[in-house]
Parts: sequence; structure tokens; C-alpha cells
Amino acid sequence: MHPILLKLGPFTIYSYGVMVAIGFGVATFLARARASKLNIDPDKIIDVAILLIVFGIIGARLLYVLLNLSFYVANPIDIIKLSNGGLVWYGGFISAVLAGTVYVKKTRLNFWAVADLFVPYVALAQAFGRIGCFLNGCCYGKDGIPVQIYSSIALFIIFVILRIWQDNKHFESEIFLGYCVLYSFKRFLMEFLRGDNPRILYGLTMSQIISVFVFLLSAAYLLHRMIQWKKRHSNTR
Repeated sequence: MHPILLKLGPFTIYSYGVMVAIGFGVATFLARARASKLNIDPDKIIDVAILLIVFGIIGARLLYVLLNLSFYVANPIDIIKLSNGGLVWYGGFISAVLAGTVYVKKTRLNFWAVADLFVPYVALAQAFGRIGCFLNGCCYGKDGIPVQIYSSIALFIIFVILRIWQDNKHFESEIFLGYCVLYSFKRFLMEFLRGDNPRILYGLTMSQIISVFVFLLSAAYLLHRMIQWKKRHSNTR
């Protein structure tokens, strides 16, 4: 573990924060570069990215605190201490999607177009974040299994799949829903290797239970949208 990368007098640079920052920067740069090809204002992409990271962190931290409420009631000052990790992805994802929805409606952007643009780079940013988890020592696996690295590799693969998917003909929402299906499946499997999350129901963690619902709902809606899309195309021939 290398939780601290550098100390400069009173300032401490943490590996987790650095990797999250790198992931955010790379993802934002690539999303902005691709935006113009999809007729989306590149400048608004930066606004969306900042909004997503801010509300994503808030939501991810809030859900983590709620899941560990007894500890934080006794140690409330620790709520703002993010250097040791303590973020739940699904909390951040829900919070970021809600904030993004409000923003795109106000700016009259196409929600699905922006969502389909962003999600491959979200997976890429997550991959960097998991490397940060490995360096920080959080989100650890059972018996020394480097589950953070396995998760990072899986997220890089999801990124590649979604980028290839983007470059092929698809309907609006297809990439976003594809991400939800792939990520929830990945997360469900990886949780079996995790050693830090308690089993709360039938040997499953909270993230696994959420993943089951996300997978089923996303897969069902993806199939529904796909059938509708194919019907429309068959009727126009």
C-alpha cells in the first residue's frame, strides 16, 4: 500500500485523490474531444463533468455514511475525511445522474445523447479510481486478493467495449443502458472477492443487492428500447 504519494510541509498528497483526479481529467478531456462529433457543445461538457464529479462524490459519501451510520454518529468529524476512502459507487451514480438530469434540462441538451457520450469515460475514470483504491488499501479483497486491480482491468475492458459500441449504429440510451448492465454484472461478481463489505442478505452485500436490481431493470429496458427501435426501422423500409 502507498496511501501517501508525497508530503510537502503541512500538505499531504494522497494516492487515492491523485488517481481520482487523473481519471476525472482524462475522462473529461476525451469526452470533450468527442462531443463536437456528436453535435454537443464541448464547453458544456466541462460543466457537466464538474457537476458529475461534485455530486458523485457527495452521493457516494452519503450512502457510505448511511451504511455505516453507527460509526459516524459516534465520530461525525470523520464524515468529511475522504483520504481513507469510504465511497459507495451506486450512491454517487444516482446522485450524479439526478444532478445531470436537472442540468441538461435547464440547458436544453439531449439527456440520452449526453449520457451515451459520457458513460464509456465514466468507466475509464472508475478504472483509475480503483487503482487509487489499491494504493490506498481500501476496497480490499479476501486473503490478499488484489480485487481492486481485477476491478480496474474489468472497467478498462468495459470502457473499450462501450467505445466500440459508440462507433457503431445504435439508438439513444443504448450505450448508457449497456454500461448499467455491464457494470452491475461486474460489480456483482467482484463483490464475492471483496473482504470489506458485510454480507447482509443471503450472503450478499448491499452492492450486490443493488447490482441485481440495476442489472434486471437496465437489461429489461434495454431490450424494450431495442425492440422499439427495430420496429421503427422495419416500418420505414
